[in-house]
Amino acid sequence: MIMKVLVINSGSSSIKYQLFDMPENKVLAKGIAERIGIRGSCLTHYPDQKPAYRNEEDITDHGVAISLIFAALIHPDHGVVRDVREIDAIGHRVVHGGEIFNQPVLVDSTVKENIRRLSGLAPLHNPANLLGIEACEQIIPGIRQAAVFDTAFHHTIPPQAFMYGIPYWYYEEYGIRKYGFHGTSHQYVARRAAEILGKQPAELKMISCHLGSGSSITAIQNGQSLDTSMGFTPLEGLVMGTRSGDLDPAIITFLMEKEKMSAAEINDLLNNRSGVLGISALSSDFRDLAKAAADGNDRARLAIDVFVHRVRKYIGAYAAELNGLDVLVFTAGLGENSPEIRAQICQGFDYLELWIDPEKNNIRGKEADISAQGSKPRILVIPTNEELMIASETLQVAGN
Repeated sequence: MIMKVLVINSGSSSIKYQLFDMPENKVLAKGIAERIGIRGSCLTHYPDQKPAYRNEEDITDHGVAISLIFAALIHPDHGVVRDVREIDAIGHRVVHGGEIFNQPVLVDSTVKENIRRLSGLAPLHNPANLLGIEACEQIIPGIRQAAVFDTAFHHTIPPQAFMYGIPYWYYEEYGIRKYGFHGTSHQYVARRAAEILGKQPAELKMISCHLGSGSSITAIQNGQSLDTSMGFTPLEGLVMGTRSGDLDPAIITFLMEKEKMSAAEINDLLNNRSGVLGISALSSDFRDLAKAAADGNDRARLAIDVFVHRVRKYIGAYAAELNGLDVLVFTAGLGENSPEIRAQICQGFDYLELWIDPEKNNIRGKEADISAQGSKPRILVIPTNEELMIASETLQVAGN
């Protein structure tokens, strides 16, 4: 049975959406409402086989944004359905499911309350995700809605990998542990890699590198997350666009004392002013850094080198955890579109007999096997498709 599934990714000031015919995986329309509650807001709508449409009226809140999205979907000129009731289910990306949600669920009052309770673990994301759910409820009362959690894929990480070396009471009282993020992306590329190789996910030891402005690496065994680089928050792990990644915790108290910084100022520093932006003092965009490095900017080169070093260190650590490696996957904006970064990351893994083919690697934004002849692990580039993964999960829970 074909179901029309609308996928909503509701952020603090934007809402991305895609409408699918499932299980055919056909995209009927997609778009984004941007700058919600900010001057200059607009909705850009891309219907299949019709011209794009842009609405620049004020979008004062998430309810207005959702209303404009539904209006665009049913518009006689650029819509793709005649009535919103043709939409069978809505799937929502929800960032944090804590230890409560280890799989997608149909939304009810209890689910909404738990998403609200978990907002303390993701204050910038869960409240916005919940706004999207409640706005859809108001427009189509009674429609089946599914919550698909970024953290759910990482529920299989064992305690020895998710516990921190602090008193156990803090885990019991506040849930302080590694949760991991980008789970929908890692899950999608893991399944797709197995399909490309004609294997079952359970047959493969895999490392998935989701590299973008926010970056994370996941060790995948038997199709399940074994370990991942992001932790209690998305701040842990790799050096990223503006996030520091791993650092000595004593640096925090040192800076608070020396610079008289508050907790809020430290949080802003580590999340918004660090990473490759902080090192380079130039940009968080790797395209800018690559150009500057080519022009002789040493700090830009250093920022790239630090990022590459951290990625390679995690790959090595996870190959040890997996006791081998069958597949290395690159995905997300940087992983999909930077042959140079991929080539640098893949250097120095002779002990794994992992080698990249320079000619095959010269691609951007499409699926490819870029392994050199003789490389034992396969090296794949797989564009991520979190929206399709959410639609698939929504189909599974709503269809039942």
